[in-house]
Amino acid sequence: QVQLHQSGGGSVQAGGSLRLSCTATPNPDRPTCMGWLRQAPGEPREGVAAIYTGSGTTNYADSVKGRFTISRDNAKNTLYLQISSLEPGDTGMYYCALRYWHDGNCQTREDFFRYWGQGTQVTVSS
Repeated sequence: QVQLHQSGGGSVQAGGSLRLSCTATPNPDRPTCMGWLRQAPGEPREGVAAIYTGSGTTNYADSVKGRFTISRDNAKNTLYLQISSLEPGDTGMYYCALRYWHDGNCQTREDFFRYWGQGTQVTVSS
């Protein structure tokens, strides 16, 4: 059973940057889709980005393209989300997620993923 542990997050001013990290333990022994989703208070969980670890193929929600970058260091078993030009609307709890998968067509929907990190809070002030 893979476990995901997140780090990063915090409080920043609008326009700033953050990097979130998520480490999978044990290291998955076959390709996966790994993703980041976020949830604002009172809102449903929203997928923002996903990556296929077999090829590095990425998928982004339209709302974050150009500001969010998902990446994966396979040697460190770690997933990253680099967020730049932060906006107050980016405030929320951010979750990493994983699903064992067979091709680069990773989805960002909540119901696509099977394993979840504990979540980390990102708060952006104007």
